[in-house]
Amino acid sequence: MPSSIVVDASAFAAVLFREPEGDVLADSWASSVVVAPSLLCYEIGNVALTKARRYPEEADDCFEAYDIFLRLKIQFAEVGFREALALAQRRNLTIYDASYAWLALSRGLDLISLDRRLIASFEAEKSATHGR
Repeated sequence: MPSSIVVDASAFAAVLFREPEGDVLADSWASSVVVAPSLLCYEIGNVALTKARRYPEEADDCFEAYDIFLRLKIQFAEVGFREALALAQRRNLTIYDASYAWLALSRGLDLISLDRRLIASFEAEKSATHGR
């Protein structure tokens, strides 16, 4: 059975919109079951919309990337909102970022993100939790 991993919007955006890190990132979760909070759909949609507005000549490509995203097999999971809020407060994160970190922490999964601050907070929280 494939392992599971939490992937955030920054990592998905890099893959979908062909950013330089995209190929390496896609390979890092290629054989895993991707788990994410449902807010990922909104975040990727917003990236597509922002890119389409910024580069109108590429709008069709941006929306096609979003369509591809919507067809991916992602396991959407409920987030403990109060717990994610507490994590956001503790680690000075947005509730959005804390939702990915909380999901990974609560399930004992790794987290893939391009957000170094999020990864550092996730690792610090994981160390603090395992140290108890």
